[in-house]
Amino acid sequence: MDRTAQLTSHVRTRPFVYEPDVTTHSLHVRAARVLEANWTGTSTVPSRSLYPHQWSWDSAFIAIGLRHLSPLRAQTELETLLDAQWGDGRIPHIVFNPSVPLDAYFPSPDFWRSSTAGRAAGAPRTVQTSGIVQPPVHALAAWLVHQADPGLSRARGFLTRVYPHLAAWHRYLLHRRDLGGAGLASVVHPWEQGMDNSPCWDTPLSRITPAPARSFRRADLDHGSPADRPTDLDYGRYVRLATDYRDGEYADGAGEFAVEDPSFNALLIASEHALARIAQELGAPGTARHTRAERLTATLIDRLWDPAEGMFFCRDVRTGRLVPERGVSGLIPLVLPTLPRDVVTALVRTTASKHFGLGGATRLVPSYDLLGEAFDPHRYWRGPAWFNTNWLLERGLRTHGERGRAAALRRAVLHLADTSDFAEYVDPYTGEACGATGFGWTAALSLDLLHSATTHTGSKGGDRE
Repeated sequence: MDRTAQLTSHVRTRPFVYEPDVTTHSLHVRAARVLEANWTGTSTVPSRSLYPHQWSWDSAFIAIGLRHLSPLRAQTELETLLDAQWGDGRIPHIVFNPSVPLDAYFPSPDFWRSSTAGRAAGAPRTVQTSGIVQPPVHALAAWLVHQADPGLSRARGFLTRVYPHLAAWHRYLLHRRDLGGAGLASVVHPWEQGMDNSPCWDTPLSRITPAPARSFRRADLDHGSPADRPTDLDYGRYVRLATDYRDGEYADGAGEFAVEDPSFNALLIASEHALARIAQELGAPGTARHTRAERLTATLIDRLWDPAEGMFFCRDVRTGRLVPERGVSGLIPLVLPTLPRDVVTALVRTTASKHFGLGGATRLVPSYDLLGEAFDPHRYWRGPAWFNTNWLLERGLRTHGERGRAAALRRAVLHLADTSDFAEYVDPYTGEACGATGFGWTAALSLDLLHSATTHTGSKGGDRE
């Protein structure tokens, strides 16, 4: 019996008992130290060793936690990212630190060539970035950061400055990236969705001819076990897609890979609700944005919901077919406040099912189906549990009144953040730390759960902070 089978046979017969709350003060202090160690002066790196630049959705999650330590730093985090926005509205997934050696991370700035290949799309000239994007958590983060200290936010004109950037970002996604023609945004590279190595990408990726192994050097293997990282074959396909996108001057719609992803679109919808609140704070009507968010929720259900399976699935835009792989992405729409009750009930049931094990077999919700053929408890996004996705699920459960499940998940997240030294991700069965430790969003979201627990109301409307 292999290691995975041994773990499975052991844990499925004995539900996990959540640990008591960790010591709040100790966890707060150590999480703050992680964020201080990863702070560059204007932004926060996810990890000093493995990810030495600024990442887009990492910074959004980090700002959500930083608001409890320093609302000013949280505002600066987002402002630094938005300063690198392209003229067409896209927020790049990496903003490169020019003081970091080129060989410290691949793909490096000389691969993306943003200032030249991205010129037609309005790439900035004063900073080097990647040319792809990441999930749009930014408006939600900006709204939560504002609420942490409204007086400071208003005095600095924080929302006044970031609102046009965020509105342009959403326009880009809702228009340039509506590759399926139904209203949802498509991702054109697995790195854009954030869950890079998910089995949900295997079928659409299989059409891509990989770049030759000799044409790139994987810096990620200098800091992690090859057994835990994407295979060379998959990485070659990632490089091929990125190369073709770059060589096409970052024009959208021409590539072979285009996928409507439930998590990406759910976060866009959640941020659209947040953008409506920001508009209202600035004295403008937010009704149209709330209406758009509700319409997008209906489209998400129409396009990606499978009632028989009780979860959302990715749609391969190039074939028009749903991808029948159960990834945690298909549960993330639980964060949406206007999701119909029958969909909420089915999602909660699936989250607690044998496929994901919430409250039973697993400590945290895994990134992929426990029973799936591609499941691996340690390999990047093919089974390990991640703290940001579990933070989103906790938020969704609480939004829809599942207070007991939300509280139990919160305790589990805090316990494993504590015992794993704020790991990048963990084995969903054992809680063993995987990837980098001292990871930015793990520390930040732990702070948010520590400090926001008493303010969550669990209201259906989603106005919980």
